[in-house]
Amino acid sequence: MATMDRDALYEELNATYFKYKGIYFETEFTSPEVIDAIEHMEIRHGDVFLVTYPKSGTVWTQQILSLILNEGHRNGAEQITNIERAPWIEYNIYNVDFKSRPSPRLFSSHLPYYLLPKDLRFRMGKIIYVSRNPKDVLVSFYHFYNMNPRLKCKIDWEIFIDLFISGKVLSGSWFDHVRGLYTHKEDFDILFLTYEDMKKDLRSNVLKICKFLDISLDDKAIDIVVEKATFKNMKDDSLANYEFIPNELLDKNKGTFLRKGIVGDWKNTMTVAQSEMFDKVFKEKMGDLPMKIMWELNEETAS
Repeated sequence: MATMDRDALYEELNATYFKYKGIYFETEFTSPEVIDAIEHMEIRHGDVFLVTYPKSGTVWTQQILSLILNEGHRNGAEQITNIERAPWIEYNIYNVDFKSRPSPRLFSSHLPYYLLPKDLRFRMGKIIYVSRNPKDVLVSFYHFYNMNPRLKCKIDWEIFIDLFISGKVLSGSWFDHVRGLYTHKEDFDILFLTYEDMKKDLRSNVLKICKFLDISLDDKAIDIVVEKATFKNMKDDSLANYEFIPNELLDKNKGTFLRKGIVGDWKNTMTVAQSEMFDKVFKEKMGDLPMKIMWELNEETAS
């Protein structure tokens, strides 16, 4: 496969994505009208919104929340995919009727804080926000982009780094996305989790989610959630691994939606110079926030 130069890439991206209110969206699957309507989405008190920047553990957390909220999902009595259990509010490609869903409703979104339903600012629903170290996000996003069947050539890695840092990718800037909800956290009923902490100690994070949602599960149910939500088991679960997405939406001949799921994989792709450059940008954009980023993890010692 040929590698796409900068001008050709910009031309294809402009045909594939549109920019609206500072964010890039998939032209084929949503519209400015849909994004505007989300602001006025009716929120119930029991609603749970999983909000993430792309490639930050969204599908993994969808699985965890689906297992916590639905006993039928835990015991295998219901054959429902996680994209149906936790539909995307900005990319409702399966035309799920949000209003007819019984409570508690679970939704997913990559939207920044200022495009989320306005009633969330009245603390009517709950937000679970999962962040991931941006170097791993960058690498995972790069592989995801190259699975897009609407892009005819492979994207150059160096060019993609520039696109990511400048926010010229789907969902905009990682830095703005994370900073936005972090600095406006007092406006929402929100629980912050990190991908790395979940990898380090999944059970503790499952318990943390249950406490936030006021859900009481016995030890056996917690064990089932943890077991079914391990990366290996989830990757093999046809209801959770997004392999059901058709190839015209995501070319699985070029990779898998769930790739490695490890912390620190960026070291296998980024050069020392690229990593140092990224560190400088990170410090400039995020250095004033009291955030601790786990750039790598010895997963052999993680529980």
